[in-house]
Amino acid sequence: MYKNVCKAVVVSGCVLFSQLSYATNDEATAEWKIDHDFFKQQVQQSMSAGRTVRTLIGHYPQSVTGIVDVALDLYPEQYKEIIHSAVSAQPYSAEDIVTIALQKGITQCESIVEAAIRAEPSYVSFVATAAANASPEDFDDILRVAVMTEPDSADKIVQLMAKSYPEKIAKILSNTIKHVPLVGEYIVDALLAVFPNKAEEVVSVAVRESSLQREQIQRIISTALDAGVNVEDVTRFATMGGATVDEITAGVNSAPSQQDK
Repeated sequence: MYKNVCKAVVVSGCVLFSQLSYATNDEATAEWKIDHDFFKQQVQQSMSAGRTVRTLIGHYPQSVTGIVDVALDLYPEQYKEIIHSAVSAQPYSAEDIVTIALQKGITQCESIVEAAIRAEPSYVSFVATAAANASPEDFDDILRVAVMTEPDSADKIVQLMAKSYPEKIAKILSNTIKHVPLVGEYIVDALLAVFPNKAEEVVSVAVRESSLQREQIQRIISTALDAGVNVEDVTRFATMGGATVDEITAGVNSAPSQQDK
């Protein structure tokens, strides 16, 4: 029996090699067009669409989009495994993989986004931005899933999405703090680093949305000061957001940039 199993593995490997190795050296970088019947055959042999995707991407990394496209067409119910395998095998193609899955409409947008993020958390910002581009009507859900799945990366997510959608800064900031309220100061710092001219909007919205986490307001004010916003402006912006005099005073006094003044 052991010999029969080994023989089956060798045969499977030979079939895969013969199908994938037809290209000459000059054609090695060309995209390989996958055949549906061949993909089904490989899934039968590996007993997994995900494993097949990972194997094929390993052999033909330049054909990742074509491989994912066929896999999702043939096995849409296995989208989580397919997306996870594809993103894990080639993280830098996460945006393309997510876009393909969303365009097929195989399931809810947030489920696709979460599957891709869990496969490679370090690409969460790119996944969220790609999903928002492909499915703008799901913008709020995409942001929610991204920041709640990877709250430690909320500042990076917000910064990249705000760069892509500067007209939605207030909405991005408001929704993020609502879902992960303890990251307000980091989000403010990330936004002011790329949008220093948006200090009024950033500070006032951050303070307003932190009304249920009053301890965050002092930190937001301190962060804004350390980001280069002057005391007078921070005071005015924070007041617009609903900060009290005591909260503003505490924020100013706790800012490292104000210690020697």
